[in-house]
Amino acid sequence: MRMIPSFGVALAAACILAPQVQAQTNRFDGNWSVEVVTEQGACDRAYRYAVIVQNGRARYGGPENFNVNGQVSPNGSVSASISRGQDRANVSGRLSGPAGRGTWSTAGGRVCSGYWNAERRG
Repeated sequence: MRMIPSFGVALAAACILAPQVQAQTNRFDGNWSVEVVTEQGACDRAYRYAVIVQNGRARYGGPENFNVNGQVSPNGSVSASISRGQDRANVSGRLSGPAGRGTWSTAGGRVCSGYWNAERRG
């Protein structure tokens, strides 16, 4: 797995959530398996990543050197980025119950885009 379909860029600043909002956000907390598929461009065809959502914030859960940063809103809306070195991609979509889906596209370097599917794993 070379370029995490260039997902990247650290979304920063931790949010301090009110208990009521945090309770809603936590419904998507847990371990997710995310399949990323390239539809356009010269990026690798497919990737699978372990992603951990904790208090509504997404981070990479695997051993490789990827940077996954994102936010899952209380309604399941996903806004994230994935990066490795200079490769970066922006991610958007929605989680609903034990699954989710959305799109991604690179920012900078290689021009690629595609879709992603997620499954809750715990």
